[in-house]
Amino acid sequence: MKADKIRPASLPSLLPVIGFLKPYKLRLVAASLALLFTAGATLSIGRGLQVLIDQGFAGDISDLAGAVSLLVAIAAAIAVGTFTRFYLVSWLGERVSADLRKAVFDNLVHLHPGFFELNRSGEIMSRLTTDTTLLQTIIGSSFSMALRSSLTLVGALVMMFITNLKLSLIIAVGVPLVLLPILFFGRRVRRLSNQSQDSIASVGSYAGEVIQHIRVVQSYTQEQFESAAFSREVERAFAIARRRIWQRSLLIGGAILLVFVGMAGMLWEGGQDVISGSMSGGELGAFVFYAIMVGSGVATVSEVWGELQRAAGAAERLIELLNTRSLIDDPGPRDLPHQLERPELRLDGITFCYPTRPGQAALQDFSLPIEAGKSLALVGPSGAGKSTVFELLQRFYDPQQGRVLLNGVDIRELGLQQLRSHIALVPQQPALFTGDVRYNIAYGRPDASDAEVAAAARAAHADEFIERLPDGYASHLGEQGVRLSGGQRQRIALARAILNNPEILLLDEATSALDTESEFQVQQALHELMQNRTTVIIAHRLSTILHADNIAVLDQGRLVATGTHTELMQSCTLYQRLASLQFRDVEPAQQPTGRDGEPNPTGYPSGESGPCAPG
Repeated sequence: MKADKIRPASLPSLLPVIGFLKPYKLRLVAASLALLFTAGATLSIGRGLQVLIDQGFAGDISDLAGAVSLLVAIAAAIAVGTFTRFYLVSWLGERVSADLRKAVFDNLVHLHPGFFELNRSGEIMSRLTTDTTLLQTIIGSSFSMALRSSLTLVGALVMMFITNLKLSLIIAVGVPLVLLPILFFGRRVRRLSNQSQDSIASVGSYAGEVIQHIRVVQSYTQEQFESAAFSREVERAFAIARRRIWQRSLLIGGAILLVFVGMAGMLWEGGQDVISGSMSGGELGAFVFYAIMVGSGVATVSEVWGELQRAAGAAERLIELLNTRSLIDDPGPRDLPHQLERPELRLDGITFCYPTRPGQAALQDFSLPIEAGKSLALVGPSGAGKSTVFELLQRFYDPQQGRVLLNGVDIRELGLQQLRSHIALVPQQPALFTGDVRYNIAYGRPDASDAEVAAAARAAHADEFIERLPDGYASHLGEQGVRLSGGQRQRIALARAILNNPEILLLDEATSALDTESEFQVQQALHELMQNRTTVIIAHRLSTILHADNIAVLDQGRLVATGTHTELMQSCTLYQRLASLQFRDVEPAQQPTGRDGEPNPTGYPSGESGPCAPG
């Protein structure tokens, strides 16, 4: 997706997009017939001009009236054909653009999270919006113009040869001269169009990131720095666009100049034939009309050619997104040997590296049982692999080695929706959507009743502040819940998990943003929610750890020890050290001590350097 990896697109890149027209064959046929009809009617104007000059101007009033009526009838036919063609083709452009946008988005939401680690969201959004809009313009307007001009160009050339062979040969000599700059400049326009689209995507991505983190920008007084950096991005995009416009201008201007130079030569020869009497004025008038049509057709095709090059680049980027496949295979739902009311999980011999860090194992030779209906706390220093366990349990990634088992079944054999429908996550940084309170709480269960939503909010101790909001449960929270405090956002996320009523509960330090009173209330709610549920907790706080049935100590991607709080305080020096650093307010009896009985704030007994003491 990076700009330096984009190769110049060719017109065959549009073929997959044209495939989106298949469901609308009847409209496409109707638009094509209207296009042919309009092109034929336009070409007949030349015959009408010949009749007007040779018969209307040379005859009486009735002859003139007949010739003018013929031209009016032709104009009416052109108007009807153009109306039909424009409506149908514009409808097809809008429809294909909408279908393509939906297809790309449907594919995006099913891609593995690693894809979004490697690609910026702003660039993806640019492809989804700017590129599809460009294709809509091409299909709904420019492509139709190119077809119409091509038909009239060919038809006018045929009519020119029928009208006068000698003058037609003069024009025919000039056509290849016009095609040469189209081919020469077309490649440059195509390459610059790709670069221009990528630069626009970069500008959008940069702006989106700054706006998303505007509080950080302003708190560090970096407004001028970001403005200057954004200005450089915009100027770089403008410089590329300027080069593209320059090349297209040369393409259009050169084509028009060559066409009218050829027409001037034709008029010189034709004028001499009219003067000598070997050609009528009407024939010359019709021939000039066809020559003008050829010239305008070539100019239109040369102009649209650049647009088609841009469309090819946009299509290539969109089809790349559409054809990207998730690394997480979804086999679909299957029957389980045991019901999931009391699911048992097990990580068996896991070795896993993130796609962005293939040489660094996040988990290595990692095995961990998670008992059914029990709670397990994961503790360890930063980078120990706690969050990675959550990622693997939800199958956002697959391990390179080992298995994750659910009731003895490898979760790779389960459908993704089947697996994740039994899991609810309360993250440390809760994710809220632009919508009202009810929408966010009921996100996992959109069909939940208002009473169920309110009950979940009460269980999460969120109903009190929700009722104080201007519109209660109908209050909009702003982008990413910006109108709520951190603790309020976390309680909304907890209410969402409670409403989802999962068999497996994943808590990523779910009370980290709460004050002491709210933490106590939410802990009571969690204690009730965790009853008879398989629960995994990423824990840093003593209140969370003490309630867990079992605790697993992780360090550098390995399982160091498991046990209860009391057992680990006696046997694992790493846990003792973490406890001494994190729980300084604990009574002295629970503080780790050295072999001489004196307090040991480092957590390592005298003479010990390993993470756990023997036994």
